[in-house]
Amino acid sequence: MQTDPMKLGALLLATAGHDAQAFRTLYDTASPKLFGYALRILHKRELAEEALQEGFVAIWHNAAGYNSQLAAPMTWMATVVRNKALDIVRRANAAADGAAVPFDGDVMDTIQEAAANPADQLQWSSDAQALARCMARLEGLPRQAVGLAFFHDLSHSEVAQQLALPVGTVKTWIRRSLEKLKSCLAREGLA
Repeated sequence: MQTDPMKLGALLLATAGHDAQAFRTLYDTASPKLFGYALRILHKRELAEEALQEGFVAIWHNAAGYNSQLAAPMTWMATVVRNKALDIVRRANAAADGAAVPFDGDVMDTIQEAAANPADQLQWSSDAQALARCMARLEGLPRQAVGLAFFHDLSHSEVAQQLALPVGTVKTWIRRSLEKLKSCLAREGLA
């Protein structure tokens, strides 16, 4: 099916007005691609289906918070589904052994590419992995708020708009998350 950004944006706008038919069309249009994305993360069909379902529930409830100035429609929806998939991984890991979920691979790659020489890369890699472990211990939406603020350089109000939350909530989440990161990094020997 066609995943034209203009069409998807219009469907998201209609979904924000709780137009069930538009939401159904949005689902029919975007779900194959988003399911494939969830499946790449989760590697199990039933878990990918769960992430997709949770993702579309979140899309239904948060469509009004979508901002075309910050992300393309498919990118925004993929982020929602990705976060749901990572929540599933985190829950499974916590149930198994309490280990943290790896943090965003793209962020890790970007951090590692910043190092100029092998010695710097080794240090960056170690520091980045510690940061990733600590970020992975944060809950889903607070982690996303920190990521948007610091890795995507968005203001608190832009993060609030992106997540369709009050600015005060976002500020509180970021402040508390930074405190948790500081404590975690101290345990890792970095703070």
